[in-house]
Amino acid sequence: MSADCLFCKIVAGAVPADVVHETDTTLAFRDIGPKAPVHVLVIPKAHHADVAALALADPGLAGEVLAAAAAVAGTEGLLADGYRTIFNTGGYGGQEVFHVHAHVVGGAPLGPMLSPR
Repeated sequence: MSADCLFCKIVAGAVPADVVHETDTTLAFRDIGPKAPVHVLVIPKAHHADVAALALADPGLAGEVLAAAAAVAGTEGLLADGYRTIFNTGGYGGQEVFHVHAHVVGGAPLGPMLSPR
């Protein structure tokens, strides 16, 4: 746990979240600024800065995060029409909270993966 990490505070129960899925090692909750009708963040309860750090430190936990993302997609009704699972890594990748998290987004056509420049 990191004392100054927002997501660690959510895991600890110090900051409220709309939890939609939880396992012993993962937590999934609705994004407070959704970019699609369904926008859920899936995190490991253990603190890892980004997906690369998680994959190197604990590949099994990385798999559990992906399994939780798939479970969320199922319970949120996204399997039939499709969805995205997105990991933003680092500043250039758009990461804003430096606790690894997967965005599970769907519920409507999502358009191109990247905005034209």
